Amino acid sequence: MTPIRSGLVASSRLQVLVKDGVQALKRGDRTFIEEPMRGAFSDSLDIDKAFEEGHEQENRWDYLLGHRESGKIVGLEPHTASNKHLATVIKKRAASLRHLREHLKSGVFVAEWFWVASGKVDFTPMEKAVTRLNENGIRFVGKTFLRKWLPAGPTAGTKHTHARKIKPRP
Repeated sequence: MTPIRSGLVASSRLQVLVKDGVQALKRGDRTFIEEPMRGAFSDSLDIDKAFEEGHEQENRWDYLLGHRESGKIVGLEPHTASNKHLATVIKKRAASLRHLREHLKSGVFVAEWFWVASGKVDFTPMEKAVTRLNENGIRFVGKTFLRKWLPAGPTAGTKHTHARKIKPRP
């Protein structure tokens, strides 16, 4: 079973939307992932599309990726990288946490939330923007999502500072 598929409750309507590899990503968005590491993902889910109905006016995170080696789920958001978009990306993550709550099994969470620049990087000052993102559980990775950002394997025992458990609904 792949990370996203095994992390979703069996009855989740999202199960049928999970794609193998990075197939859930739009072709242009796949280019934001370093080419040699695209194969590191077992499955993917376009959560922007999955949660659009009924939430058309809300900000929504774009993708979840299931990392084969670690078995962990990560979020990927290709988006314009500027100060005026900080609040939008933070809102996208918060909305996704709410939307995913009823779909993920107890104890399953998105290990990391990555923002990749879909164009020019224009944060001024950069340190302040990165600090604000880190405080909200988001890691900005520049123009390309590189292998070094991937979570450690399951036996490495590393703790992810940005991991947030999503509590299931009663």
